Amino acid sequence: MGFKCGIVGLPNVGKSTLFNALTETSSAEAANYPFCTIEPNSGIVSVPDKRLTSLSELVQSQKVIPAQMQFVDIAGLVSGASKGEGLGNKFLSHIREVDAIIHVVRCFENTDITHVENSINPLRDSEIIDTELMLADLESLERQTQNMSKKVKSNDTDAKNDLDLMKKLSRFLSDGIPIRLVDLTDEEIKKIKTFNLLTSKPVLYACNVNEDDASNGNDFTKKIFDKAKTENCDAIIISGSIESEIAMLDETEKKEFLKDLNLEESGLNRLIRTGFNLLDLITFFTVGPKETRAWTIKNNSTAPEAAGIIHTDFQKGFIRAETISYDDYLNFKSEQAVKDAGRMRVEGADYIVKDGDVFHFRFNVWLELNYEWTYRNYSKR
Repeated sequence: MGFKCGIVGLPNVGKSTLFNALTETSSAEAANYPFCTIEPNSGIVSVPDKRLTSLSELVQSQKVIPAQMQFVDIAGLVSGASKGEGLGNKFLSHIREVDAIIHVVRCFENTDITHVENSINPLRDSEIIDTELMLADLESLERQTQNMSKKVKSNDTDAKNDLDLMKKLSRFLSDGIPIRLVDLTDEEIKKIKTFNLLTSKPVLYACNVNEDDASNGNDFTKKIFDKAKTENCDAIIISGSIESEIAMLDETEKKEFLKDLNLEESGLNRLIRTGFNLLDLITFFTVGPKETRAWTIKNNSTAPEAAGIIHTDFQKGFIRAETISYDDYLNFKSEQAVKDAGRMRVEGADYIVKDGDVFHFRFNVWLELNYEWTYRNYSKR
C-alpha cells in the first residue's frame, strides 16, 4: 500500500543523513549546504516486528516478508518558502504528496555544520516550518474559497457547507493554529482530506542529537518534547551520526555497538514504528510453511478489506475469515493446537481487524495465482 512519511525540516538538520541510514544507502547527498536535496529521495523500509519472526519460526517458513512503508526525503524549507524562497513552492508541493510528516529538528551543537539561522534553537526552527506550511495552506484555501463561492451562487448546498468550513479553517490558520490542532467533527475531518492541506497531516518530531545525548536527550530535546505534549503528538530522540554507523554493520555488530552505547535498539527502529503508528496503521499476518508475511492496513478496517490487501478478488468473493490472535498462536504453538483448544474464531464481513490477527481467508472466486503462499493462506470454493 502507498503509505508515505515525508522527512521535513530546515536545511542541515540531518534529514538526508537519517534517510540514508533508513534506506541503508547514500542516495541522498548529505552535504553541508542548503538544498543539497533538490528532488525528493524515496525509499521503501521494512517495519521491524518481532511477532513476524516468532510466527515464522513456529512454522519454519521458507520465506519471511515484513510489512513496509515509504519514506521521502524532502529538501530543506526556509523562512519565506511559501513565497518561493529556497525553491519553496516546489518543496511544499512534495509535502502535499505524503500522508504524514516526520519533522526533524536539530538538537545538537557543531560549529563544523552550518545552520541556516546561524544558531541552534529547535523551537524557533519548528515554528518556521509550521509558519510556512500555514501560509501555504492559507493561500491554497483562498484559491479554493474563490472556486467554491461560484458553486454557492448556483444554490449548491454541499458547496455552502464546504465554503463555511474553508472560512472556519482560514480563521484558525490566520491565528497561527495548524489544522491538525483544531478540534473538528468526524465529518469535518473527512471533508478536510479533500482540501489537501499541509497542516492537517499528522506530525512526529525527530530530535537529532549528538552521540552523547542519544540515550537521555538534552535541554533542546526537552523543549521539543514539551511542545509535542501540548500538541498531543509524539517525539523521539535519534542520533544521525550513530544511525549512519549502524547502517554499515551486520546484525551481530549492530547489537554489540548498541550495547556499548547503552541503547536497547536503534533510533531508526523507533522512528519506523512510530511513523507506522502515525499513519494509523496496523498489521495482520498470513502464516504458512512456504511464507509468513506481515500485511499493512488502516486501523478500523474490516476483514474483507484486509482480504483485499492480499488480492482484490479475495475481497469481492469474501465468505469468512478464520482468525487466530497472535497471542493464541504463540501460546499454542500451531494452528491445529489453536483449533483443538477452540480458540480459532470464524469472523464475518463486519469484523474489525485487530492488530496482530492471523488470517486464513475463505472466498468463492476461482483464481489462477503465481504466489507460492496462496496454497496455504486461502481456500478455493
